[in-house]
Amino acid sequence: MSASSPGLSHGLKERHVTMLSIAGVIGAGLFVGSGHAIAEAGPAVLIAYAIAGLLVILVMRMLGEMAVASPDTGSFSTYADRAIGHWAGYLIGWLYWWFWVLVIPLEATAAATILHTWFAGVPLWAFALGITVLLTITNMFSVKNYGEFEFWFALVKVVAIIAFLAIAAAAIMGLIPGSQTSGVSNLFAHGGFMPNGFGAVLGAMLTTMFTFLGTEIVTIAAAESDNPQQQITKATNSVVWRISLFYLGSIFVVTSLVAWNDPQLAALGSYQRTLELIGIPNAKAIVDVVVLISVASCLNSALYTASRMLYSLSTRRDAMQVFNKTAGNGTPQNAVLGSMVVGFMMVIANYLVPEAVFNVLLATSGAIALLVYMAIAISQLRMRQRMIARGETPAFKMWLFPWLTWAVILFIAAVLVLMAFRHDHQIEVLSTAVLTGLLLLVGWVRSRLLGTGWRHSSPALAATNAG
Repeated sequence: MSASSPGLSHGLKERHVTMLSIAGVIGAGLFVGSGHAIAEAGPAVLIAYAIAGLLVILVMRMLGEMAVASPDTGSFSTYADRAIGHWAGYLIGWLYWWFWVLVIPLEATAAATILHTWFAGVPLWAFALGITVLLTITNMFSVKNYGEFEFWFALVKVVAIIAFLAIAAAAIMGLIPGSQTSGVSNLFAHGGFMPNGFGAVLGAMLTTMFTFLGTEIVTIAAAESDNPQQQITKATNSVVWRISLFYLGSIFVVTSLVAWNDPQLAALGSYQRTLELIGIPNAKAIVDVVVLISVASCLNSALYTASRMLYSLSTRRDAMQVFNKTAGNGTPQNAVLGSMVVGFMMVIANYLVPEAVFNVLLATSGAIALLVYMAIAISQLRMRQRMIARGETPAFKMWLFPWLTWAVILFIAAVLVLMAFRHDHQIEVLSTAVLTGLLLLVGWVRSRLLGTGWRHSSPALAATNAG
């Protein structure tokens, strides 16, 4: 389906897409989880974030090339269908949908945990249910509601990060009276810049790489705006400074002001521990509010993204046809409800099933980000080759084609091999491989029963392109 797909509205305004592209997917991983990565690799975690950030910048450039040429709410899933084959679009679409469905219980539980500390009399499950239902309702009304919520959520995160960077920079320069920390000596003290060796940096890279997944959501959302090509171009061009400022900037000031082996760093989170050492009063309460808004934002985006991918799969006849129906306001409400129901089943499972069972479910999403990135790279390689054969030039280009594209493909393959040989990531690779195998088996059987193509572009997509 193209950006002008009948049914979907174009209710996202330019400011919605712009703010979504700037900070829409920044979650608790930056404010809290980064403390674990720092504790693992020391100050050299900056290298891990830089490598992971560079990968995302290159992947977004490739995705931007395809999305500007053909905006689509199915984004990279549709491009994989066109460039690699029906099986690839089917597989990547369902894997991506599953990833965001699993995000729902994680973010709902994280938000419920914070609220429970404030209102201990209310059970965790009630908060998780209430947050999920509330954001489902906002997604049901119109895409404009989603955009409005995300605009304000993202604005709060941007303001919080910029304020944190300003306070931390002042502390580094010794401008804050009473601060327990200043300067950048922690970058090289306590065992040096790379105290645990390069192996720890690689381990941290495998962790930090997945904090960036979601950057590509803007190419999905832009398809519901009035000028998707312009929005995608702006969003893709802004990826470099977003990663540099928000992620590398934050990690730099944290590792400068907090010793990497500070036992409170991983326990409290990087932002809270830094603010406490600087001497900011009520640091925990401030960070809790920001994290609560961040996880609500990620939950909101998870519901939106899962529903749009399910809608796109349905339009290509890879999901039940009931999910490609849109309401009068242009919202795929059945797809929203379907994604929410499965997501909330995972919320319930998080409380009812043994922890080991739920951890296995979570592990199935462990390598999905890399498979999505690989599909984007291979799709861009093939689609550009076809454009060259037709004598066409893309309006928005990947740099140094095809060398950087091949470099990304080989790097992702190397990372997957590294994960397979590292004990702490083997279960993720194995679980994702099993899920991938099951999806391919179901898809192949389904294509045989329905008589649809499997190696070439899906019949529904081919008919759309021909039309």
